[in-house]
Amino acid sequence: MDNARRATEDADFRGPLDVTSAATFVLDEHDAVIGWSPAAQELLGYRTDEIIGRPVAAFLTPGGVPAPGAAPDPRAAAGRAADAPGALVPPFPEHHVHAAVHRDGHRMHLVVAVCPLSGTGRAERVVVAADRDRLREWESRLAMLQGLATESPLGFAIYDTGFRLVWCNAASEREIGRPLAETRGELAQELYPRGRFVTPGYPETLHAVMRRVLETGEPFLDLHFRAEQPSDPGREHVWSCSYYRLQDADGRVFGVCEDAFDISDRYEAQRQVSLLVEAGRTVGTTLDVLVTAGELAAVAVPEFADRVDVDLAPAVLAGEVPGGTGPAATDLLRAASHAASRAAARPGTGHVDGTGPAGNTAGERLRPLPVTYAEGSPQHRSLASGGLVLEDGTLVVPLRAGGGVLGLATFVRDGLRGFFDHGAVAVADELVARAAVSVDNARRYTRERESALALQRQLLPQHLPSNSAVELAHRYLPTDDLSGVGGDWFDVIPLSGTRVGLVVGDVVGHGLHAAATMGRLRTTVRALAPLDLPPDELLKRLDDLVGQSAQDSADALGTLTGDDDVAAGATCLYAVYDPVSRRCTMARAGHLPPAVVEPGGRVNFPDLPAGPPLGLGGLPFECLEIDLPVGSLLALFTDGLVEARDRDIDKGLDTLARVLAEGADSLEDLCDRAVSTLLPDGTTNDDTALLLVRTRELDDRRVAVWSLPLEPVAAGRARELVAKRLRDWGLDELVFTTELIASELVTNAVRYAEGPLHLRLIHDRTLVCEVADGGHTAPHLRHSADDDEGGRGLFIIAQLVRRWGTRYSRDGKAIWTEQALPTPPRSRPGIGAATGRAEGPVLAAS
Repeated sequence: MDNARRATEDADFRGPLDVTSAATFVLDEHDAVIGWSPAAQELLGYRTDEIIGRPVAAFLTPGGVPAPGAAPDPRAAAGRAADAPGALVPPFPEHHVHAAVHRDGHRMHLVVAVCPLSGTGRAERVVVAADRDRLREWESRLAMLQGLATESPLGFAIYDTGFRLVWCNAASEREIGRPLAETRGELAQELYPRGRFVTPGYPETLHAVMRRVLETGEPFLDLHFRAEQPSDPGREHVWSCSYYRLQDADGRVFGVCEDAFDISDRYEAQRQVSLLVEAGRTVGTTLDVLVTAGELAAVAVPEFADRVDVDLAPAVLAGEVPGGTGPAATDLLRAASHAASRAAARPGTGHVDGTGPAGNTAGERLRPLPVTYAEGSPQHRSLASGGLVLEDGTLVVPLRAGGGVLGLATFVRDGLRGFFDHGAVAVADELVARAAVSVDNARRYTRERESALALQRQLLPQHLPSNSAVELAHRYLPTDDLSGVGGDWFDVIPLSGTRVGLVVGDVVGHGLHAAATMGRLRTTVRALAPLDLPPDELLKRLDDLVGQSAQDSADALGTLTGDDDVAAGATCLYAVYDPVSRRCTMARAGHLPPAVVEPGGRVNFPDLPAGPPLGLGGLPFECLEIDLPVGSLLALFTDGLVEARDRDIDKGLDTLARVLAEGADSLEDLCDRAVSTLLPDGTTNDDTALLLVRTRELDDRRVAVWSLPLEPVAAGRARELVAKRLRDWGLDELVFTTELIASELVTNAVRYAEGPLHLRLIHDRTLVCEVADGGHTAPHLRHSADDDEGGRGLFIIAQLVRRWGTRYSRDGKAIWTEQALPTPPRSRPGIGAATGRAEGPVLAAS
């Protein structure tokens, strides 16, 4: 490039036949040389004293080349000239090629021009000669300049130091739309009033670019200039422009040269390819339908369109497949809208309803609002036909997936870009097709996630039961953010005698498979808990069921192990709290022990035998029984809360103990503090469940216990005691039925069981009547024949109570019943003093 620049700088644009640089000699009337220039001596080799007075034919042959071997003898040539006077008359044809012989004898081809002279002297004509090859080179350059000025598609223009047009070639004239005679002297910025450079890092205006070139001398190459072409108003063009400073031979700066080439088509094609590449990178980054729609709208503005609206069928946002196309499907929801400016932020053609604010960016969610398109609008026609519709500056492309239309993407161009050519339509179709795949994936994910969440809602308690035994708060954080479900679980199960069962468990793995297994375990625990089994016995039965399930899976798979059943290896903690005795009995199967916080704030983790994880079989579970003061706090949790990759479990347990000891205004606040402290970024490596339980004590004035003799008279005594206590509690409406229930239960115990015999009444949210004995024989509900004298007791009881059952212990069994309280219940002075947050006066004062 430097060599080319130097060659251009050294070029002599005066031409080889210019009298100031060409070989020049003067002839008299006999064509004898009477004048000889230094350039002639340099070209032909003859010195002045050797050539003056000799005929021109000595070295130049008009119309031909001297015969080979002819000596350039001036005298012989002079003799021939004398014999043929007037040999150079008429003058040589202008620019005619003649043969010549150099002084050293080599042949040459010269281009000769002859100019006749007039006057009183001897000089008749001036001959100008130049080497033929040099002249052809110069003529080629001249033809090149002529081509650039008249035929070149590149626009060339010269501006003076005041940025006014001095000269331009034909291509520039065509762009401007006026001849040079009309535009000479106009400012560059006036010729392209709204033009701007879009190349990053460079000035935006023509004058700023030219000023920098004039000041620094550094050329600007391949700058992209965008403007409305004066000869093509209403359409924006893009040129690749270069600018360099012009100087004369003395170094004086006299202007700026501009060359420009219209690259609108190439620029648009490149921009469209870049748009598709960018769309592939930024559209569909999440499995959220609204976010994906926003990404589609944002990626096309402003490079491709001035405004983009994305409307989706309501079914898509719900994860379902739209019903199809047609006029009935014209009610859509505005899922996203993006505009380059406020002027462009206007509803698209055919809107009937308002569509909400425009201008959301990629990743943002626009609250979907209904939008309806009028009949005949481009959108309506697109929905009716299922194809794209182009009308003026509006292009509507349907989002198609799986043979159906998910919605519409409306592209709007205003101002200079107010139309879409075939290339732009193809790009929009490709862009929307790619986005439709992402929207459909997001729709499918939405459907699957809603299904998973529905499953999770069925598997996990959404509202813990209200009870008098404990106050509750809980948190659940699945590791699988996509499905929102996991394998950890917790539960609170109301038991007989106002007791409550507390359970927390952890299934190996994550996602739907683990959640389904968790549901099986939770369902099993809820089925076993009402049997009032001790915690160790319940875990033993649960372990047997898991082991059996694992073996069934292994047999079905033809393997020796049940590794495919993730229930094998699950852990569980089960505890039963009795608010009457304030006693908590618990057992665990490979699970972490609970944290116990006493009312004073001291925290400990009970030394509860671990037991094996579920499904291993063969090893026993052990119970631990502890007394809890009123207001104690139990924290049941899974290892995802306290264990992390960068933190061992002991440190996590210490942190949890510190948070629990500090306490909070409420259990909900304490849950939030525990989760935010142990999981500060809101993410976990494992599913996490946390259940906080604040214990209460049932008011002893609401509990009545009597010992009865194992004799027939015990039934009458029971009726008396029950009637008196119910009247004291203001439950007169329940006296008759409760007398009957107590009498039948006591009579059965006297007949079929062993002592000791106890009767207990509990006035809580229901009225509980229990008869305990030392036997382990299960009562049976049966239908007696018409002629049977007995056997109807339990059948009658079942008709009078909400529910009833049998609870076993090491010392025997207890048959219990629950009756609904009268509405509204009557209260008696002096009964029901309570503390805590339970509903009704059922708690004893602390």
